[in-house]
Amino acid sequence: MPSQASDKNGPPPLPEPLRVPVADSHTHLDMQSGTVEEGLARAASVGVTTVVQVGCDVKGSRWAAETAAEHASVHAAVALHPNEAPRIVGGDPDGWSRQGAREPGGDAALDEALAEIDGLAALAHVKGVGETGLDYFRTGPEGRIAQERSFRAHIEIAKRHCKTLVIHDRDAHADVLRILEEEGAPERTVFHCYSGDAAMAETCARAGYFMSFAGNMTFKNAQPLRDALAVAPLDLVLVETDAPFLTPAPYRGRPNAPYLVPITVRAMAAVKGLEEDVLAEAIARNTARAFDY
Repeated sequence: MPSQASDKNGPPPLPEPLRVPVADSHTHLDMQSGTVEEGLARAASVGVTTVVQVGCDVKGSRWAAETAAEHASVHAAVALHPNEAPRIVGGDPDGWSRQGAREPGGDAALDEALAEIDGLAALAHVKGVGETGLDYFRTGPEGRIAQERSFRAHIEIAKRHCKTLVIHDRDAHADVLRILEEEGAPERTVFHCYSGDAAMAETCARAGYFMSFAGNMTFKNAQPLRDALAVAPLDLVLVETDAPFLTPAPYRGRPNAPYLVPITVRAMAAVKGLEEDVLAEAIARNTARAFDY
């Protein structure tokens, strides 16, 4: 049986533990192997003592809320992912979103799904509304009306329930920033898996938006992300896995999980020219502030 370290397709080995505990500000435990308890224990063993479990559809958001209710170290965020809204409205014949083929439901079906997210957002252990936003990578112009309607609705839900807004922004920077300005952003807004450049980081900083960096900031081709991190104010920086996606180098392509956060923290500390413990203390403080726990 190959070991974790030698199996090129299996889970990466445990990194050296952080001395100062931090939170994984964005993960998908429901898409990872093993039990929730195993994943949380593995993370805690290396100093990742809190996770934010993020829903991408109604079913996943229900699961996130239930899991947060059962585990003190888990906080939930609930939403319809930007790519989910067009699938609800226009149908999903390929069943791409893990829910099987779906017929078009129109605006009424989107309203029904948003009402369920609204109800979940009222729960005390649900700390965020997200991931919501815009994704122009997987959704073409025909789906953007549904995406934008859903995004604006999520902003309203977050503000009404005084919850943190968690942004998914893929190839849509200008429109995401424009809509946040038009609607008025909630008091706490997090750009999950920050994907903009240094100029956008300065714009986010002026608005007080948190920027959460994932394992892709370690990739060779990610210099724009490192440049953005370099200028991002220390008090607005978070770390995340987005697991099981975006596993940091040198394990890119293998399964990601919250226990790999220390690798990204160390890479971030190098970019910012900070001691690991100093950055970890800031991240822990920032995440608690960002999600109001």
